[in-house]
Amino acid sequence: MGLLYWVGKALGVYAAVMLVDAAMRREDAYRAADKQNKGMWLIFLGLATALLFLMPFDAFLPILGLIAVIVYTVDVRPALRQAAGGGRGPRRGGSSSDGPYGPYNGGR
Repeated sequence: MGLLYWVGKALGVYAAVMLVDAAMRREDAYRAADKQNKGMWLIFLGLATALLFLMPFDAFLPILGLIAVIVYTVDVRPALRQAAGGGRGPRRGGSSSDGPYGPYNGGR
């Protein structure tokens, strides 16, 4: 088994993780982010996961599955986070007047 085989399996695992991530997101976040609907992304990512696990990676269909996973990862997932109110980093919540080092108090 060559390197391409293991790359395909690793990408299959990553696609499965993104499938679980998509399943855990709320349906209304998909609508708020204007990114189709949850069912469509579950179908796309489910097919991508199956293709990456079952077919050789040098075939055409697993490459299409990989493209779906990449689109979900770089476009849909960040938009869902934004729509659900989550941001980057460990800090959650806060005020709109918060700066990078804490709350901005207007020079008081």
